[in-house]
Amino acid sequence: MVKGFIFDLDGTVYLDDQVIEGAVETIISLRERGHKIVFLTNKSIATRIDYVNKLNKLGIPVTLDEVINSNYITMKYLKDHMKEDDAALVIGEEPLFQELREENINLTNDPQKATYVVLGWDRQFNYEKLNIAYQAWLNKAIILATNPDRTCPVYGGSQIPDCGAIIGALEGATGQPIDSVIGKPSRLTAEFVVNEILNLKPEQCYMVGDRLETDIRMGFENGLNTVLVLTGVSTAEMVKETHYKPTYVFNSIKEIVNI
Repeated sequence: MVKGFIFDLDGTVYLDDQVIEGAVETIISLRERGHKIVFLTNKSIATRIDYVNKLNKLGIPVTLDEVINSNYITMKYLKDHMKEDDAALVIGEEPLFQELREENINLTNDPQKATYVVLGWDRQFNYEKLNIAYQAWLNKAIILATNPDRTCPVYGGSQIPDCGAIIGALEGATGQPIDSVIGKPSRLTAEFVVNEILNLKPEQCYMVGDRLETDIRMGFENGLNTVLVLTGVSTAEMVKETHYKPTYVFNSIKEIVNI
């Protein structure tokens, strides 16, 4: 039976620019067996083309239609929901702006004109950007985020703040939760990848990632098999305490060929 493997990237396939041991061989082996592969990342600071180029450089052959990032899902959400007079105010880095502009999403810097606010990972985030987003919220804008990840794993076993920290800043100011998170673990993302990209049943699919609260939760809540790899953020100790129990726990991606 054909299986669909949905691979997270950071902490699962690579760390920074270092491919995780066995990742290349595992993905090639799964392809040779006739299984379908898609790479799904919450990271909003690179375009899909950037990820294609990076994976190919690391020795993993991939095409654009096999790579989905949170920017792409956010763009689809906005295209489906925005009306002609709507405009989105974006807090994020250039790749997020670029991928929204390419699909003709109406953008604005004016919080009084913004009907949506999109929060992405922004390594130049500051008080001025927080205030602009807050003013748009006061003006009844709908607040979205590309992803909820609090941190991003980096090579050497450390982590750095991600979009979740920016969500926390705005929620600290408003006293209210934001309206929607678009990337993992949302049902929107799960259904899009399973139904429209892989074109398989959920029970044929495996969500492979290093985060219990995003990767494993998305699979758990949407009927997918789940594989936690211990090369990123979540640990074996965390598995004992979580509600989102993975189907499999492996030390790394290279063990997936044993499923």
